[in-house]
Amino acid sequence: MRRKSEETRQRILGAAYESFWRAGYTRTNVETIAERARMTKRTLYAYFRSKDDLLAAVLLSYGDLAAERLRHIGDRMPDDRDGMIESFFGQLAGWASTTPRWSGSGFTRLVIELADLPGHPARAIARRHKATLENWLAERLARVRVARAKQRAREILLLMEGAMVMMLIHNDRRYIEAAAGAARQLISLR
Repeated sequence: MRRKSEETRQRILGAAYESFWRAGYTRTNVETIAERARMTKRTLYAYFRSKDDLLAAVLLSYGDLAAERLRHIGDRMPDDRDGMIESFFGQLAGWASTTPRWSGSGFTRLVIELADLPGHPARAIARRHKATLENWLAERLARVRVARAKQRAREILLLMEGAMVMMLIHNDRRYIEAAAGAARQLISLR
């Protein structure tokens, strides 16, 4: 048997990410991922024991990309409250507008799809990602002296997630504007 290579592993992860992102977890099969990666299922299984293991690896890899994206978002945010909110939701609107076939947060979609599997490892990874996002936002809000920054961060993330879901349901980007308006009101509360 040939030695495993990092290049092949990354090719599998890329194909799996694309497949899960486009079709979801349950509608994606290992055959499709192997085809997209231009390899046999046997080769894929030499790298990952199961579709669940592959999903966990994809989410861990995507988590690194999401952390990078957070740094980028933070770098572009001004240091004033209103500017921060405008930038946060503005960047969300930009992501939704410029991504072909935008479908919201992959972590959120996945947890919804796996709702009946509470012990699935992908749910724990998604939970950690969302907690990281919430803590990141709380730190940013605390820096600009928003009262009850942790609570406000949680509320703003609820607005963000809700805006993404409503945009997907109605195909209407104005939900982001509504969420940004509500977030501005939240940060002015004492």
